[in-house]
Amino acid sequence: MNDTRLPELPSGDEIAVRGLYRRMLEGWNRRDGAAFAGPFAVDGEVIGFDGSGHRGRSVIAAELGRIFADHATPRYVAAVRRVRALAPGVAHLEAAAGMVPDGAEELDPGLNAVQTVIAVDAGAGWRIALLQNTPARYDLRPDLTEGLTEELRAMVGRGPEPA
Repeated sequence: MNDTRLPELPSGDEIAVRGLYRRMLEGWNRRDGAAFAGPFAVDGEVIGFDGSGHRGRSVIAAELGRIFADHATPRYVAAVRRVRALAPGVAHLEAAAGMVPDGAEELDPGLNAVQTVIAVDAGAGWRIALLQNTPARYDLRPDLTEGLTEELRAMVGRGPEPA
């Protein structure tokens, strides 16, 4: 049997990938489309909570800028679950994220999500190639929904820094 193991991700690279994710969330929480898009590769992509897609850093910045101008967007809290290498110069970050609606003190469990980031380093530093934002509904598993909500609820008020 051919056991293909993924490469190890050096700790400095893991720190860099976590930093990209943190900067992206901070941009969202500041309602700044350019800051949100800044960590993305020039041809990076976002697949949103609603399934919408945006390709290219400039398109992501413009679309998020429009959203922030037209809507009172909730702020993120997040917990990074793991960061691992997929191949040399390619990393996968998985996080659980929750959102606190504008003006609210409490998390809205209906907005909980699992976020997947694929980051690449093609020699010029790490960048986000893809953000996939998937609703964390956990159909038929209310215990998982409640557990995630409680974990994220404990993070509300601690700022945008993902754990």
